[in-house]
Amino acid sequence: MTSSHQEKHVDALFALLEGQGSGSDYIGESISQLEHFLQAAHFAKEDGADEETIVAALFHDVGQILPESTAGRLLDPESGKSVGRQGHDAIGEAYLRKEGWPDRLCSLVGAHVEAKRYLTACEPGYLAGLSSASQTSLRLQGGPFTRQEVQAFQSTDSWREKVSLRLYDDRAKVVGLQTEPLEAYRDMALRVLRHNCIPERIY
Repeated sequence: MTSSHQEKHVDALFALLEGQGSGSDYIGESISQLEHFLQAAHFAKEDGADEETIVAALFHDVGQILPESTAGRLLDPESGKSVGRQGHDAIGEAYLRKEGWPDRLCSLVGAHVEAKRYLTACEPGYLAGLSSASQTSLRLQGGPFTRQEVQAFQSTDSWREKVSLRLYDDRAKVVGLQTEPLEAYRDMALRVLRHNCIPERIY
């Protein structure tokens, strides 16, 4: 992908995210999908994460908003309301890989549902701390990991970073939180896409 194509791709992706602002509901929560994206990136940056992880946090739910007509919806069995797109983690990972994003970033995006299942199996009190919508989607995503699934997850590359990304995701539901605008992440996203960024911790 040439530099101009990379810029056009980032422009298109950011336009897609920007379209999830005011009036765009974040499934089952009290903030917009764009606010959720920005808060996840905010918490990653605040935690001193490297740029790949920050951009992964920004894009972690891109699979929820891609125009993927064949993707099914996860429905709350009681209310019948959607609590997310079925397989949105895998949809997002596949899309980002196709567009040339770094392998580790794509893996982080693709594992944020698995990380939730891992945490519910391993961290006492984690399940109770999830929002109602997230608890409902968890049941539809397979529930807590088994012991064997926990061991398999811990054998994957960057599994601790996958857990960290999940925790940023969980926190990113704060009504009224002030964050940097989406445009503040554009140059960072381009650096990561161009593979010119050596991951460094931000202080």
